[in-house]
Amino acid sequence: MIDEIAARFPYWAIAVLLVVGLYGMIGKRSLVKQVIGLSIFQSAIILFFISGSLLEGATLPILYSVHGGEHANPDDFVNPLPHVLMLTAIVVGVAITGVALSFLVSIYREFGTLDEREMLDEMRK
Repeated sequence: MIDEIAARFPYWAIAVLLVVGLYGMIGKRSLVKQVIGLSIFQSAIILFFISGSLLEGATLPILYSVHGGEHANPDDFVNPLPHVLMLTAIVVGVAITGVALSFLVSIYREFGTLDEREMLDEMRK
């Protein structure tokens, strides 16, 4: 039982990060904490894709071709596409976080708070 859990430790850690990020987005009233939760959730998804694309004993295709391999077996290589896509996702995530934080600055200047309920009460007046 412990061996099964230890063998899938990255997935357990990713599941914990997903839950923490989801709780941060849904369960918190502060908009800053919600943005942090969004960032944690996104990081967990990126880690999931990266850990799912790894193969034990596989090498990079570029290293194999540089060393002059003649007969290439596709099972011996790691697919670089998920890594490239997640690199793009990291860049997009940083941009989204930056825009969200700039919106939070504007919201704070307008309402004087970043608490959802206080903003709703202020808008209802």
